[in-house]
Amino acid sequence: MSYRAAVILIENGQVALIERHRQGQHYFTFPGGHVDTGEAPEQAAVREVQEELGLKVVIRQLLAQAWWQGKPQYYYLVEAVGGQFGTGTGEEMHGRLPEKGSYRPTWVPVEDLHRLPVMPPAMAELIARWAQEGWPQKPLTLPKN
Repeated sequence: MSYRAAVILIENGQVALIERHRQGQHYFTFPGGHVDTGEAPEQAAVREVQEELGLKVVIRQLLAQAWWQGKPQYYYLVEAVGGQFGTGTGEEMHGRLPEKGSYRPTWVPVEDLHRLPVMPPAMAELIARWAQEGWPQKPLTLPKN
């Protein structure tokens, strides 16, 4: 089964997102991507942040396992420890995969998460709440959609 690992990176009250334009749709996603065969979700999350954002991160905790379009996704709270935001080297970040649309790393105020088309919406709502109230002690498992 295919699954995805994503990160939650918050600095100065803003969360890192990937702004997407694809097939006439405009939306945002949390940085992350497909977990390769033989790769742990944590490894994929760290690799994807390097590819998409140009940052080196360390994982602080697993926040949630969610289901989106029938596939599991793992969301990790991370901290940046190096690199420069916006210098990702992944093919998708430089328009080399036009069929996948555009990808643009951006910072968004956490309080704006509920006003934007962030996918998946349930995670955006949780992140906005947790950023205000505190991160969960144990990972949350969201039901399949």
